[in-house]
Amino acid sequence: MEDKIAMKLKVTQENLNKALGLVARVASTRATLPILSNVLLKIEDNRLNVSATNLDIAISCELGAQVAAEGSLTVPARLLQDFVSSLPAGVIELEQDEQRLKVTTDSYKSVVNGVSAEDFPVMPAIEGGTSWKIAGPLLKKALQQVLIAASGDESRPVLTGVYFHTVDGVLYMAATDSYRLAEKRLVKMKEKVQLLIPATALHDVLRIINDYDDEITVVHDEQQVQFRAGDVELVARLIEGNYPDYRKLIPASFATTALVPRSELVNITKVSSLFARESAGSIVVSVDEPSESIWIHAVASQLGENNATLKVDAKGSGSITLNSRYLLDGLQAMDVKAVQLGFNGKLEAVMITDVDSDDYLHIIMPLKS
Repeated sequence: MEDKIAMKLKVTQENLNKALGLVARVASTRATLPILSNVLLKIEDNRLNVSATNLDIAISCELGAQVAAEGSLTVPARLLQDFVSSLPAGVIELEQDEQRLKVTTDSYKSVVNGVSAEDFPVMPAIEGGTSWKIAGPLLKKALQQVLIAASGDESRPVLTGVYFHTVDGVLYMAATDSYRLAEKRLVKMKEKVQLLIPATALHDVLRIINDYDDEITVVHDEQQVQFRAGDVELVARLIEGNYPDYRKLIPASFATTALVPRSELVNITKVSSLFARESAGSIVVSVDEPSESIWIHAVASQLGENNATLKVDAKGSGSITLNSRYLLDGLQAMDVKAVQLGFNGKLEAVMITDVDSDDYLHIIMPLKS
């Protein structure tokens, strides 16, 4: 026999729009289960809980509401999000009528057809698990610096994740697609952490914590991880498998180094990359100690060629062929005045670090010149 409890509540357009903006993106229109393209609206503890899932990631957001009656219903995510965002600011009344949702404002009366909440899949709760906290701005910056190096190639699932792990009581984050590697040192930590989190889930975490300045609570067990920022919660399945021992790839010393103003290096790399489009972004970076200069050379047989040079503090001389996009990504991930480039000959990786801090490194494998 069908449950006759029908939800009825009032909520502000601003709060509901914000919640749908955070949550609805996870709802998948291409899913094999049609209900996965819906959001779940549910009253819990006199608050409205809005959630969506694609079975790998689930996001839920709680918001204050004036509740007249409890209940739950799922409705198409895309339609509800687009509709609510188009409404003027003010109070929206939501009322459930069996499998339909009546949405009423001062000037609109609409009905959205839904599906029973009973069929909506729920991610299993994390029982026990390890819990720790991290400052929102620190996590945000770290994700912005590390996510760029994660792979999008599903044939090697391990590389599509970001590796959170502790070494000697310090938490690190790392990502690599085997062409480049980014590592960020975060905080001292008593707990032992070893998590491989899908980059796709962390892009959603980044959206959620974009303007969140407080602490974020992270809870995880063998299968899942949960990030909680205020009233928003994200749960994701972990990637199974062993992460490569990437720390063996980090060079201990360099034959050639250059201290370079970052913004100027970004500029000459951008200009050179225009000429390198034909050659899959290939540029030659040369450091010369006697003339204290670095120059970037790009040749495109059809388009012409480009040489750009900067005065730098150089030790040793040498040149290396790199993908200009990877070099730009690495430089743009670092919000610093000056960077150090270091490499050992044509065939070994180049490492970019901040001159004043050693908490982030970016390594790029050379192209075969």
